[in-house]
Amino acid sequence: MRRVRRPPSPLPQRDGLDAARIRLPARGPWPTVRDYLVVKLDRLSPERIDEMLREHRFVTLDGPITPDTEFLPNTQVWFHRELPDEPPVPFELEVVYADDDLVVADKPHFLATTPRGSHVRETALVRLRRDLGFRDLAPVHRLDRVTAGLLLFVTRRELRAPYQQLFQNRLVRKEYEAVAPYDPELELPRTVRSRIVKKRGVWTAKEVPGPPNAETRVELLDRANDDKDLGRYRLLPVTGRTHQLRVHMNSLGIPILGDTLYPEVRETAPDDFSRPLQLLARALEFDDPLTGQRRRFESRRELLARHDHDAWLASG
Repeated sequence: MRRVRRPPSPLPQRDGLDAARIRLPARGPWPTVRDYLVVKLDRLSPERIDEMLREHRFVTLDGPITPDTEFLPNTQVWFHRELPDEPPVPFELEVVYADDDLVVADKPHFLATTPRGSHVRETALVRLRRDLGFRDLAPVHRLDRVTAGLLLFVTRRELRAPYQQLFQNRLVRKEYEAVAPYDPELELPRTVRSRIVKKRGVWTAKEVPGPPNAETRVELLDRANDDKDLGRYRLLPVTGRTHQLRVHMNSLGIPILGDTLYPEVRETAPDDFSRPLQLLARALEFDDPLTGQRRRFESRRELLARHDHDAWLASG
């Protein structure tokens, strides 16, 4: 069955964010669109919805909705959500490469990849759309908010599928770097394979019995800081399970420095940007699906604890 293409939003982006879209139900007891919005948008007071209607902030393809607009089944409505207050992430998002098709960004710690939950404006996608002017910029993959490093974006949504398939088919070589405790008894390099499961709504993932679905090669690069018993590691994930690198390093008895989830959960305030997780997406390498060209991109960032553990400690 052929998918019906969504009509473009009649509202422009605002601060790099698309307007939200609501499709009215096929049937219902609401005499006006306003009556349905009061039920649907229950986080907004009826008075606030009335105010937004007077300001013409709800629109259809035919124009603004008024308080008296009749309910018409399956009508699509657009509006800009009222955004929560967010503590600004005080680190720059750098662009290491950009052309008409691709943008490769070097994400700092604590910046989410895409809007989700309480992180909306302070995300890599929104910052790049706003700063570069690419309305249809879309991510090909994601990094955890607390992980720094390389993110690949496409400038047009129709380009997303061929690049996503590279990741899905494990055709992208991903290199990470981490600082973690040094264990002279741990034999490295080694490949860690296990079954990782993460349930929705639970902060942490866990390893369970069963066929492996996660694989990571772990290599010791050097001693990050001789007098602090730290090592610098190269992590080469074959798969991409949620929290995979953090779970595998913890399972080896060398949890990544600054990890607030493994081996135990430690809550931090939303505006606490101290002691970042010492995990960096260092490089991405792949054959471009459009040109066949071999591409390699490398992060310009350095993990603080690699050079100065005391400075990392003092950052908290």
